Amino acid sequence: MFNLKRIVPSLAIGLLALAFSSALQAKDETTQLHGVWVSSVSNIDFPSKPGLSADQMRVEADQWLDRAVELRLNAIFLQVRPMGDAFYPSKIYPWSGFLSGEQGKAPDQNFDALDYWVKEAHKRGIQLHAWVNPYRVTVGRKALEDLAENNPARVHPEWTFKHGDRFYLNPGLPEVRQLVVDGMVEIVKNYDVDGIHIDDYFYPERNLTEDEETFKEYGKDFDNIEDWRRHNVDLLIEAAGKEIHSARPGVVWGVSPAGIWANKSSNPLGSETNGNQCYYNLYADVRGWIKDEKIDYVVPQIYWHIGFKIADFKILTDWWSDVVKDTNVKLYIGTAAYRVDPNSKTEAWRDPSELTRQLEYMASSPEVDGQVFFTAHSFKPGAPACEPVEKYGADHWSETKP
Repeated sequence: MFNLKRIVPSLAIGLLALAFSSALQAKDETTQLHGVWVSSVSNIDFPSKPGLSADQMRVEADQWLDRAVELRLNAIFLQVRPMGDAFYPSKIYPWSGFLSGEQGKAPDQNFDALDYWVKEAHKRGIQLHAWVNPYRVTVGRKALEDLAENNPARVHPEWTFKHGDRFYLNPGLPEVRQLVVDGMVEIVKNYDVDGIHIDDYFYPERNLTEDEETFKEYGKDFDNIEDWRRHNVDLLIEAAGKEIHSARPGVVWGVSPAGIWANKSSNPLGSETNGNQCYYNLYADVRGWIKDEKIDYVVPQIYWHIGFKIADFKILTDWWSDVVKDTNVKLYIGTAAYRVDPNSKTEAWRDPSELTRQLEYMASSPEVDGQVFFTAHSFKPGAPACEPVEKYGADHWSETKP
């Protein structure tokens, strides 16, 4: 049984000593997934800092895995390709600087973090999903020349565009989509992972202008650039699913999109919400992927509280439940462990029972097959619940700008 009594006190630093409801206990736990994202970007979760020895990284991995066992979690979503780099020896991507301190430089003893996590997770009866960021190249004011010489974005600068102060691989290029898929297939061929997982970084945001020339070259069959962008992401999702399953049929393929597909005010099929929409803002038609069963599972990031007017947790859980109904796509809810904080600016997240109410609501929905908590750092005893968000500066997780 997934142990909320033990997970909750660490989330709110001792304030949330609450038990499971009868509804949660009644749900068939043998089929439920209870997971956590272990973030490597900016060293949020693992490793705690770059440049650690191989032995130190093994110790940290063991500590996180033992913590998962203690909390009775059964799945880890480990970020192994945070930024056009790799936490394993790759023929496609350079070593991650979050391991060694310098992108392209091997960690101590050529430590293969993915290999170690997979084997140690399986020893403990825990699934290990390899979490990949498909298009992001840089965070912060970095030039392509700052990347490792063998980084695909540096080798092929024509495959990138710059948006704000960040570089992205251009999803409109067939070469880029194949590169991303090849990187996923490389993982499943070489590691006994249980799944391949991508998050919500598709196109960076709506109203891009950086890919207009690409649209002129490749988008002639489309009336507008928006539909063409969605088509490009559709192509990636479909190709990834086919090639992953072909390489290893037992591996599952899933996506963690932003929590709102579309607002009903923009699309009659959307939800009664008023926030940022992944269909229109990120050009990700997740609803279509589910209906066409292009993915095996979906983990919408419903990072808002019950009763939030812009994006109510219950409304969105119901909406996603309705979408997956009568499909073979599993629904796990992305759950905001990082928001639980006695000092939160949002009153609802200062309430010790907010997370419990959300878990109870998930348990009451027949379509919800579990949840994934963001982020592992929130489960570290004594850690400020919002520290990962402040450290990473992820403004798309804002309570007032969903």
